[in-house]
Amino acid sequence: MEESYKDRTSLVKGAKDIAKEVKRQAVKKVNKAVDKAQDGYTQRSYSRFQDEEDDEDDDYYVRGGNYGVEANDDEGSSEATEGHDEDDEIYEGEYQGIPNMSQGKDGMVALGQPMRDEYKDRHELETERKADEEELAQQYELIIQECGHGRFQWALFFVLGMALMADGVEVFVVGFVLPSAETDMCIPNSGSGWLGSIVYLGMMVGAFFWGGLADKVGRRQSLLICMSVNGFFAFLSSFVQGYGFFLFCRLFSGFGIGGAVPTVFSYFSEVLAREKRGEHLSWLCMFWMIGGIYASAMAWAIIPHYGWSFSMGSAYQFHSWRVFVIVCALPCVSSVVALTFMPESPRFLLEVGKHDEAWMILKQIHDTNMRARGQPEKVFTVNRIKTPKQIDELIEIESDTGTWYRRCFVRIRTELYAIWLTFMRCFNYPVKDNTIKLTAVWFTLSFGYYGLSVWFPDVIKHLQSDAYASQVKHFVNEEVSHFVFNFTLENQIHTNGEFINDRFMMMKFKSVTFEDSLFKNCLFEDITSMNTYFRNCTFVNTTFYNTDLEQYKFIDSDFINCTFFHVRTGCQISFDDDYSAYWIYFVNFLGTLAVLPGNIVSALLMDRIGRLTMLGGSMVLSGISCFFLWFGTSESMMIGMLCLYNGLTISAWNSLDVITVELYPTDRRATGFGFLNALCKAAAVLGNLIFGSLVGITKAIPILLASTVLVCGGLVGLRLPDTRTQVLM
Repeated sequence: MEESYKDRTSLVKGAKDIAKEVKRQAVKKVNKAVDKAQDGYTQRSYSRFQDEEDDEDDDYYVRGGNYGVEANDDEGSSEATEGHDEDDEIYEGEYQGIPNMSQGKDGMVALGQPMRDEYKDRHELETERKADEEELAQQYELIIQECGHGRFQWALFFVLGMALMADGVEVFVVGFVLPSAETDMCIPNSGSGWLGSIVYLGMMVGAFFWGGLADKVGRRQSLLICMSVNGFFAFLSSFVQGYGFFLFCRLFSGFGIGGAVPTVFSYFSEVLAREKRGEHLSWLCMFWMIGGIYASAMAWAIIPHYGWSFSMGSAYQFHSWRVFVIVCALPCVSSVVALTFMPESPRFLLEVGKHDEAWMILKQIHDTNMRARGQPEKVFTVNRIKTPKQIDELIEIESDTGTWYRRCFVRIRTELYAIWLTFMRCFNYPVKDNTIKLTAVWFTLSFGYYGLSVWFPDVIKHLQSDAYASQVKHFVNEEVSHFVFNFTLENQIHTNGEFINDRFMMMKFKSVTFEDSLFKNCLFEDITSMNTYFRNCTFVNTTFYNTDLEQYKFIDSDFINCTFFHVRTGCQISFDDDYSAYWIYFVNFLGTLAVLPGNIVSALLMDRIGRLTMLGGSMVLSGISCFFLWFGTSESMMIGMLCLYNGLTISAWNSLDVITVELYPTDRRATGFGFLNALCKAAAVLGNLIFGSLVGITKAIPILLASTVLVCGGLVGLRLPDTRTQVLM
């Protein structure tokens, strides 16, 4: 009896061994078929068993099976069945959802086959994509941590820094070139404000367009195109002579550079780990300050020196301010050249489903950093990364029989519509509240900062003009005859004077006005004039040779037997001994340099005290500092207030840039940032108009207005969610 029981036990055991081997061979065949037919679903099936057998402390084997290693065909079983008990019901548990190729559609549904995408509605697809994106966000953070922070990030840091530097240069170029360009091109006061406004208008449109395009074609591609547009039109603007064409070039130059800020911050944030993001994005902001310092130094060194200029007759003038425009385009050109050697953002590639390209770039980042650390043998262990479900958009394009320009038009219209749809998604749950709060903070900070930034220099120039006007010399009823004027006349008013047989030779008139005066038998030769006018004067037997005294400088004047030879057309400007020109550049240089301490402090404390504390605290302190303007009664005191104000607001700008890129998901990050940056430029124009109209009138309104908007914006900023511990969604 006992022996028969043993024989039966041995028989049962042998049968179980045979069944086990059959099952293992069947599993091996099924795995091969599934890998070909439905790789994504198989990965999820594999991961459930891999999670059970892998060590819980292994950070790279996360739920979803994206880091799983493929099964080894040489072994007798797949990874999905290794480590399971012999009595596990593999076919009933593990492989319920695997389709049998010999079965029909009903059979596959009975086995738990998931519904195909074409049978799902859009809401279900978007729900699945959202879940995939959340899973990818966690996995991507682990991958970036494995890649480390090193040579690759620093190389990209300097490349993107050059693009951000070009943006800072563009803003300052407007203020430095404005007086020289408008005077050189003889622009009347009625059109003198167009240059500053047209550049900001271009930057406003460009920020929205290029930001949206960066979410469609990629960060690198969008940045390359927009910087190329900026460099081309900036270079072209230095050669054009007409004011209208010059405005056109600066408009498109601003349009191109408008995409720099939203694209640069989106690009760089996607290759930084969570613990490095706040600090290194703040360091990146320093390049904007460097751009301002570069523009101020170049303006100081180039514009006042007219020995650098040349002319081709009276029709073509190339003055030193045009040389300055070319020099200011160098950071843009450098960034374009360097960007050609940098890869696309791997986070963007994963978002659009380009897994293999993203994996190659991440491996490049890992290997570059490991070689720089002296660890070239360290292997990139990631095999598969989660990619969100791609939802196809049905786009109707003209057929092949349509004309090429019609197809281009439809394509452009489709892309613009796609950008608009992405922008509208910034107002969908769950980012709607954040967008509204960020809109308030961006607008208030830009309105207060740019408004006062324009108001400060205008107040200083107003103080200078008042002091200059108080020193004007008046000459009444003077009679001068047989005298040779060969020296500079400056800041004078001559009334009811008589000049008989006088010679004005090789001299300059600077801010000189002649009223109700008589010039008889006089000679004007080699004359250069600035702000010089003849009102209600009479000229008798007078000769003008090689002067710039054009008709508009003679107001209600009479000419009797007078001749004009070689009249120089165009506005003649000179900076010889012009202290105010150097002074303006020096003031901007100091104001820009004053933000250096704020940049350093914000970079060091961004991840320690948090983005919200720095944003709200900086804006509130900036609003309070505005009240010190009551004591600004001299140029030196106003410069001191300007430096204090700039030093306090820079921390708010840095923290706001960091918060913005961290609050938006990848598929809307550049679009949302671009919209807010466009709003920033609109607020800057509005602030320039309002604060500029109050110069010389009152101090109370600018102080109260700036303080109110900055404090209110800071309080709204404190209501934003804290992103210091969040992964990049």
